[in-house]
Amino acid sequence: MLATQDLTIRFGGHVAVNAVTCAFAPGTLTAIVGPNGAGKTTYFNLISGQLKASAGSVSLGGRDLTGLAPSARTRAGLGRAFQLTNLFPHLSVLENVRLAVQATRGGGHRRGLNLWSIWSDHHVLTTRAEDILRTVAMMDRRDAPVASLPHGDQRKLEVALLMALEPQVYMFDEPTAGMSHDEAPVILNLIRELKKDKTKTILLVEHKMDVVRELADRIIVLTNGTLVADGLPAEVIASPVVQEAYLGMAKDAGKEAA
Repeated sequence: MLATQDLTIRFGGHVAVNAVTCAFAPGTLTAIVGPNGAGKTTYFNLISGQLKASAGSVSLGGRDLTGLAPSARTRAGLGRAFQLTNLFPHLSVLENVRLAVQATRGGGHRRGLNLWSIWSDHHVLTTRAEDILRTVAMMDRRDAPVASLPHGDQRKLEVALLMALEPQVYMFDEPTAGMSHDEAPVILNLIRELKKDKTKTILLVEHKMDVVRELADRIIVLTNGTLVADGLPAEVIASPVVQEAYLGMAKDAGKEAA
């Protein structure tokens, strides 16, 4: 289980995330929603280690991750996808995934310096990378330089890299951002497939409420860095605090329309 306890960050006098305590269980996809500037991505950055907390803690499976660097948190089981793709543009699609597989399996440690072990390790890594590319329907692009891929394929490749890392927790920050109407369903289908593994925990920051309604088992709502709602999707979406803070349905809206 992933958990944050009183997780807080201050930028000068501004509290961007304010004492958020929340736990996320395996087998559950939790959507994190809220208006622009609510602290959603900042909360993600605190969990994954891109930002250092002013107070509070992050733990996974009972292990305190609070003082660890992002790379150490990845090794501990946190897998993070960013709004902007984070790939090696001049390497091929296959090489990108193979490097991620290699990192997971100990950075390419050799069983002795002989040609057979080097070839064997290379073959195992390549086979695993190809299996992942088949899962994300990208084997036809395996030899293409990443820089030549359209945006939608780059987002698919980023999911492939996450899968290669074999994390306990998948963290998606607006996974369909910048994608066309035709491209977005591919990413959402990949997330649906990941949901089938009930040993994994999935966190999703997403503005599109139709996506949230379909994928989420649970919704938490942040407003001004504070956790204001937490529960089943239908209940949270219907709550007055969400109607006002997230959906923009303030009490005066109806009067203005009249």
